[in-house]
Amino acid sequence: MKKLIPIAAAAALLLTACSSGNYAATQIPPEPTTPTTSAAPTTTAPCDKSTELQSYRPDSPLPAPMQMTPGTTMKKIQDRGRLIAGVSADSLHLGSRNPLNGKIEGFDIDMLKAVATAIFGTDVGHLELRVISSPQRIPVLQNNTVDIVARNMTINCDRWRLIAFSAEYYLSGQKTLVQRDSKATGLGDLSDKTVCAPAGSTSLDNLKKANPKIKAVTADSDTGCLVLFQQGKADAISGDDTVLAGDAAQDPYAKVLSERISNEPYGLGINKANVDFVKFVNGVLEKMKAGPDPANSDWMKSYNTWLGPDLGPLKAAPTPAYGRAQ
Repeated sequence: MKKLIPIAAAAALLLTACSSGNYAATQIPPEPTTPTTSAAPTTTAPCDKSTELQSYRPDSPLPAPMQMTPGTTMKKIQDRGRLIAGVSADSLHLGSRNPLNGKIEGFDIDMLKAVATAIFGTDVGHLELRVISSPQRIPVLQNNTVDIVARNMTINCDRWRLIAFSAEYYLSGQKTLVQRDSKATGLGDLSDKTVCAPAGSTSLDNLKKANPKIKAVTADSDTGCLVLFQQGKADAISGDDTVLAGDAAQDPYAKVLSERISNEPYGLGINKANVDFVKFVNGVLEKMKAGPDPANSDWMKSYNTWLGPDLGPLKAAPTPAYGRAQ
């Protein structure tokens, strides 16, 4: 018997293209997932497991709001009057639209608000959120449709060849969501079962490697996988624990297995030509994570608001890794 789609998931689908609140939100039309070859160079510094988390060390100190240096990426954003960001609108707790007020909110959105505030002094009226799917994350950066992407994107060497990343702002891990009455304890128990992961995600790659006998299916968004799961077209969903926690919160008949098959360090995506902006964003993240009391930092307050209730307490934010050469 098919279960009804919970109100939260249905609302996220219906409201994705709406906009309201103190910032604009627009739906980007589908674009080719093939990287845009003319947007930026396709070479970068050598990258391997020991260096893939290394980003560009921030310049210190950060310029005062509305005082961006002429000729920089930040000055162009200031002159435009808004920071344009690619986000999810259906990843509960990370980036999802609140059906009561129409605003997109979550942990990822708080990172963007901090960047906008550092440039303009406030994010209100200066942050434009554009809703994108997982496969669109890299193309919209390469063709400069957006300035930055905050959409639970894992930092890895393959992506470093195409875009640039901020320092790690959150360490997630890939897990699996199944029906509450399932006897499975991990992906090894799901051979010949249909498991959904978003297209263009590291979750899909990891899923195929973890158990080649799984029948992998894809959707353009996390909610798309949840809908397939609720319609009985997918036996399970594999993805980041942050996303699955939101899925489970919307579906009382689902549970997240404890097995963790990978680490997924999140970074804010930026066009690789805009190294100055990467450094600036890293400075903003450092300020968010530190503050006079790291236990009560802006980063920790955001984590405790959006992720802590489902994923448990954290002692500290991820330590940034620098050393990438221009």
